[in-house]
Order: sequence, then C-alpha cells, then structure tokens
Amino acid sequence: MEIEVLEGVFDANEIIARENRSLLDARGAFMLNLMASPGAGKTSIIMKTLEGVSGDLKCAVIEGDIAGKVDSEKIAATGVQAIQINTGGSCHLEAKQVNTALERLNMEGVDLVIVENVGNLVCPAEFKLGEDLKVMILSVAEGHDKPLKYPLMFSESHVLLINKTDLIPYTDFDIEALEDTVRKMNLQVEIFRISCRTGEGVSDWTDWLKNRVRG
Repeated sequence: MEIEVLEGVFDANEIIARENRSLLDARGAFMLNLMASPGAGKTSIIMKTLEGVSGDLKCAVIEGDIAGKVDSEKIAATGVQAIQINTGGSCHLEAKQVNTALERLNMEGVDLVIVENVGNLVCPAEFKLGEDLKVMILSVAEGHDKPLKYPLMFSESHVLLINKTDLIPYTDFDIEALEDTVRKMNLQVEIFRISCRTGEGVSDWTDWLKNRVRG
C-alpha cells in the first residue's frame, strides 16, 4: 500500500517565511514580529516606536487582528503606511499573510517593517514570518509568573519589553524575579523596562532598535 505524506503546516510556513526574508533583504528592510496578549500595549508601543525613530528610519506597519481595523487606522493617521490583516478567527499571523501584505506595501525606501501579531501568548511564537527579531511585550498588569505559563514565547523572543512599569508601585509585580526567570530561559534576550504612559525607558528601546536596523 502506498502511503501519502502530506507537507506539514509548519513546513509550508517555513518556506514562505524564507521567501519573506529574501524579499526584505532584497529591499534592505528590517522586520519586527511584535507579539503580546490583548491589552499589553502593542499598538501604544508601536506608536511610541514610530515617534522615537522618526527622522532616522522610514517605517511601515502590518496590523494583524481577528477583525476590525481600529489599530491600522491609528497608525495611518500618523502618516505612516499601514496595512490590515484580518484573520477571521485565527489566533496568529502566518507567513503567507505577511507575504501578501509585503507585496502590497510600497517598500520604496522603507527601513523598518513592524508586524503587530494577533494578541496571544501561544500560537504566534510557533509561526515564523521571516522577521529579523521577535519582540514580546509583557505588561505589569499580567503578573510576573507568565514565563512559567508560556515558556515558548519567552524562550523564542529576542527582545522583551516590560510595559506599564508605572503600575509597579500599585501591584505585587516582582520585576527582578521576572527578569531572572526569563534570562534563565533565554540567555540572549534583551530586556527593556518601559511605560508608554510616562515615556520611561522608551528612548532606550528606540535607540537600541535604530542601531540594530542600521547594523
């Protein structure tokens, strides 16, 4: 009996992710895959990041959501090119969706593409998009135990942005314990403590990012 072997979804995604990487390299563009839970501050951080790199980097944003276009409209209102991907229920973006978005964006002169993935701490970590960096956001309101509950996200990410640090005095969030746990999982991770509300730490993040993109 002949056995048919079907290509797995991860294998197919990996192939298109490599195509995305080649497309970005050909155009000299750097891409972030920004991942977090709903409400962690993804769009707020994108807005602060765009502000921080303005004048140094030309940016474009790919917004991923299950439905709606609220976030992409906020980005577009700043004058930055934005395109919306609605997954219709899927809990993550896949490389094919990003490939379609990259083909539709005007990539002329674009230095940095920021992809806002669907709000989720599980699936997005499993699907490569062709990104240069996986960037994860954890808000203080979520608690410092999340690395133990969602280890793959923390071990796969190149950067961890701890957002809403202005709330720490009003919670039992242990930022030192969090960072210690994450560094044991991921020796290479870069960690930034930031608050989009007060602006604390944002320039540290954007200055670091500008150096990475230029490099």
